[in-house]
Amino acid sequence: MDELSAAVLADAPAEELRNIPLPRSYRAACLRAEDTGTFAGVDDKDVRKTLRVDDVPLPEPAPDEVLVAVMASAVNYNTVWSATFEPLPTFGFLERLGRQGGFAARHDLPYHVVGSDAAGVVVRTGAAVARWAVGDHVVVSCVQVDDHEPATHGDAMLGSGQRIWGYETNFGGLAHYAVVKASQLLPKPGHLTWEEAGSSMLTAATSYRMLISDKGARIKLGDVVLIWGAAGGLGAFAVQLVKQAGGIPVAVVGSPDKARAVRALGCDVVLDRTELGLGGGGTGEEITAQGKRLGRAIRKAVGEDPAVVFDYVGRATFGLSVFVLRRGGTVVTCGSSTGYRHEFDNRYLWMHSKRVVGSHAANLMEQSECNRLFDLGKLVPVLSEVHPLDEVGEAARRVQLNQHTGKVGVLCLAPREGLGVTDPERRRAIGPAVLNPFR
Repeated sequence: MDELSAAVLADAPAEELRNIPLPRSYRAACLRAEDTGTFAGVDDKDVRKTLRVDDVPLPEPAPDEVLVAVMASAVNYNTVWSATFEPLPTFGFLERLGRQGGFAARHDLPYHVVGSDAAGVVVRTGAAVARWAVGDHVVVSCVQVDDHEPATHGDAMLGSGQRIWGYETNFGGLAHYAVVKASQLLPKPGHLTWEEAGSSMLTAATSYRMLISDKGARIKLGDVVLIWGAAGGLGAFAVQLVKQAGGIPVAVVGSPDKARAVRALGCDVVLDRTELGLGGGGTGEEITAQGKRLGRAIRKAVGEDPAVVFDYVGRATFGLSVFVLRRGGTVVTCGSSTGYRHEFDNRYLWMHSKRVVGSHAANLMEQSECNRLFDLGKLVPVLSEVHPLDEVGEAARRVQLNQHTGKVGVLCLAPREGLGVTDPERRRAIGPAVLNPFR
């Protein structure tokens, strides 16, 4: 371990951290450009073959950036996409970013440090950084934007310079250090451990924008919300947000174990897709037949069709989402883990005045509002397991095969779980069982 990392772990004061030289290299989970052809003609694209943990050179932060000593991070599905080089190798993103020149050129490297979540300690700030200081405990938003672009100031997610850090940029969070823009930082809730805080922001904020924001479905008191994949990271936060907003979550899961996990979040209506024969996809007639079975099950449970459907599964569910939605309702989608080409019967969309809303990550205000809910104890982490950084390949494989519930955390510099709590009184008041319903 380098001297700076050791000082961070020892809770050294800010002045001491500032005076310790930066290490020349750091430990990181990364992909290699030379491996992009690994899975040509291979059915099982096992991420353990391409996701390596190596020592890489430490980059210099730009004036508007900070260097964060990462205590903990998490595996998101974009890590799986990155490690399988699908739908495109991420090195194309890095090459295009590098063409901008200046500090952007640092990103175009033959290796890609991945990871889009992190919690840690600020150890360096650029000359243009005013709101953050060395020693601050932070969580990192996954969104990088160009704040010189006019669209960013209306909604950062509509700016052409918006990128997902650790996926469309280099120097991501699955590492001992991460380089991030100061505009990505939020204060870490003091009652959360490093691994709890470091595993929540990407999926929680994405769900917040989809459901609560005026850019998404804008759910209201009493809305019935169908949530696909409710035991996953996105779905588990969606269940919590619907409950907090006074809505009625209807969770769809794939096994009795996942049903039990979602009920632990306080979700009363849980449907097992295997029991309903929802196999995903099929012909138009098959999708309609599945949709009728699903619609009957929802109406039996809550008495009406859903006002909103929360869908990130994609091809296997989208036709059903459009079908079961009530007249005038909204399907909100942020991804397609089962495929991007969706089939649905457009009659049920146009003739019933339904809406489809595309949603991507969250702007900084939405991220901040979501982080506030964590700070208040209104949202809780949904970690089910935690792995050390050296086993990140195994952690990502679990996500790739959907063998997990909630979020899979990764300890980076933190030597063990349970560290990082600075507000133990609030943690005791909320209660450990409430904070970790999936564990």
